[in-house]
Amino acid sequence: MAVYAIGDVQGCYDPLRRLLDRLEFDPGHDRLWLTGDLVNRGPQSLEVLRFVRGLGRVVTTVLGNHDLHLIALAAGIDGGRDPDATLAPVLAAPDRDELVTWLRKRPLAHYDEKLNTLLVHAGLPAEWTVKKTLKRAAEVEEVLRGDAWLEFLPALYGNTPARWSGKLEGHKRLRYIVNALTRVRMLDEEGRLDFSHKGPPTDAKKGLVPWFDAPDARWRGTRIVFGHWSALGLMIRPDLIGLDTGCVWNRELTAVRLNGRPKVVQVDCACT
Repeated sequence: MAVYAIGDVQGCYDPLRRLLDRLEFDPGHDRLWLTGDLVNRGPQSLEVLRFVRGLGRVVTTVLGNHDLHLIALAAGIDGGRDPDATLAPVLAAPDRDELVTWLRKRPLAHYDEKLNTLLVHAGLPAEWTVKKTLKRAAEVEEVLRGDAWLEFLPALYGNTPARWSGKLEGHKRLRYIVNALTRVRMLDEEGRLDFSHKGPPTDAKKGLVPWFDAPDARWRGTRIVFGHWSALGLMIRPDLIGLDTGCVWNRELTAVRLNGRPKVVQVDCACT
């Protein structure tokens, strides 16, 4: 059995299918991890959702910020953002409610003990161990899967609070968890989430550091697989695999085998 992780798909259905063909992916034996952001910007978000959902337990996908935005839009909440036409086919689909229900029941973080690997969309703060990351993710998952999910969605948007505290409560606590797991790229010198920089880490202003280079991060010792940062591109370290290689920007869609002999497979994208 092979376990493959694939970076942000963002509505690029045809490249996803070509990549799986290149991998000779066998749903009867292999397993697939997706870094989230299945939808938005690319032209075939509906096809991606239907296909991934149809794979059943063969696939594990975590929620990305664009996935959460779709969930909010389906509930009539836009967060003050301009509507994205690429999501219109999903919102108008006859199976919209089934797809959105399936999507909001996806995890924010997934850990495989045998592989000692944690899957998240964007990253995690230095203060959190893997165990605490899973517990914090579960707090949001419980809300999204329960009766209070509609009440939480308006509070989803915003950049504050920027610093973790165990004393955070209510929607502020949940919003921090969501931002840490689905939006973070950089941290400031005090460990606060900073959303001012989206480019390559080398271009960031003084005092900012990529979340994965934070000193004394408590999650170290576990391999982290993530996406979200197309300007970063493919990054492979012993404890880190960054997989957003900008398929939606007509670059590549990338897969990495997580078990057995390391293997990187890419396909060119002409998505937009």
